[in-house]
Amino acid sequence: MTSSTLPDGMPILSRGRHRNAKRGACFMELASVLAGERWSDHPSCTHPLLAQLARQVNDAISDEGRRGLPPLIPSVVGLVGDEDTPVALSVAVASRQLLDQPEATQRVLAAGLLRAVQVAAADPGLAGVTRRARVALDQVPGAVAWVERLDVRGRIDRRSFAERCAPTMVRCAVEGVVAAGDPGTDARLRDLLEAGIAAVPAPTAPRRPVPPHRTPRPASPWSRGR
Repeated sequence: MTSSTLPDGMPILSRGRHRNAKRGACFMELASVLAGERWSDHPSCTHPLLAQLARQVNDAISDEGRRGLPPLIPSVVGLVGDEDTPVALSVAVASRQLLDQPEATQRVLAAGLLRAVQVAAADPGLAGVTRRARVALDQVPGAVAWVERLDVRGRIDRRSFAERCAPTMVRCAVEGVVAAGDPGTDARLRDLLEAGIAAVPAPTAPRRPVPPHRTPRPASPWSRGR
């Protein structure tokens, strides 16, 4: 089920994992219901990195802010992403609100963005992601200088980035917003989730096979009309 609205009788969102709907539900558990999957906060209907972001926002946002999240749930159903998703999503989330992050968080995110540039720069299809990362890095020269002083050598491949860097960038972006503790925390967390959703390509509908063209046979002189 991928309706734009949630069905009546669904449980209210709350923090954490729940064994069943009677005990409550988190963002991704309701997504599993909409997708027609078994009850889970790790459903296969959503890219794992986007699901991680949704779970973290669900748990970090206030009870009042969480009440505004259900309209976003249908939008993650079916967003399974592709091989570019870890880079594109982590850059979108890390570069969002970067200047408003605490200094320690800026340093971690800058390190991740620099690694993302390494991965994305070699792929012309990720040119937009590379530009976004570089624009963000230009905003935090102090954090970039701190990372460069670490003198970390060697390059990173896509798989290592997806397994290590991308999840860390997403986690730190959310934790940084919470640590900042400003009055707009709920709005900022929702904004991170919306940025992550927008970074995952929408699924493409399978094309129907085109039936072979058949030349109509001439009508038989013996056939009757109806």
